[in-house]
Amino acid sequence: MSITSETSEEVNRLIQAVEDADSASLLAKAVENLAAVNHVASIPTLIATLNYNNPGAAVAAVDGLIKIGEPAVEQILTQLDGYNYTARAWAIRALAGIGDPRGLVTLLGAATADFALSVRRAAAKGLGSMKWHWFPADLLEIAQEEALESLIFVVQEDDEWIVRYAAIAGLETLASAITNYPAWYDQIQAQFVEVANQDSSWAVRARAVQAQKSANNNTVISILEPPPNIDWQSILDNLYARKGEERSHLAEGDPRKYRGLACSIDLKPIENRLTEKNQGKD
Repeated sequence: MSITSETSEEVNRLIQAVEDADSASLLAKAVENLAAVNHVASIPTLIATLNYNNPGAAVAAVDGLIKIGEPAVEQILTQLDGYNYTARAWAIRALAGIGDPRGLVTLLGAATADFALSVRRAAAKGLGSMKWHWFPADLLEIAQEEALESLIFVVQEDDEWIVRYAAIAGLETLASAITNYPAWYDQIQAQFVEVANQDSSWAVRARAVQAQKSANNNTVISILEPPPNIDWQSILDNLYARKGEERSHLAEGDPRKYRGLACSIDLKPIENRLTEKNQGKD
């Protein structure tokens, strides 16, 4: 991560330009200019931009947050919008693009249980490409196992083909990161075969065939920069808390246990969605 040393005056000028923009095109350009300076002072404004009904500005803001990287994570997590699902989808895209371990639990919940397909899609795609090399050895296995189980759940259970498509992409990326766990790799490949033969969407079937071929040739090339100062115990506690709260009453192997990896945002719509889905299976 490289952050420029623009003067506060210059950054403030660019922030003011975003606030003063009086048209969609001017706003998109102002956000693009602000994102380009790659400065931590721009984080609040970039996050606020995700709430505007301006896709061009949102794309620029997401790109800017991803470039800033780790310093933006905590603010993104604390400002996830529980009501505006479009803004939440953009924020999840930023978290997924950064790949910071602190976003893992949020991505797990968003991929498996958010009511908005755009949010589930962004999270599913991002789950495979976390910065796994940052995780300490004692946390890596449980983190990757949770990602694997969640992605397989999405592939098998999500009603929307575009979300299943994204989950296949997530599994493809994850397959290249779990070389120490050949059984998991075989499980992913078996899932690709099953999807390629059985999914109701031709696009998802084709994506599974592509993933099956490319997973055999993928090589992970990572810039092994040292991890930031992360509270790993908190991440581990959150993972175990979700597992304990959501799976304790379900039999081993019951796919419903993965629905419990719900985000801590917008819980009522999520509950309604899961209730409707369960009623439809009765």
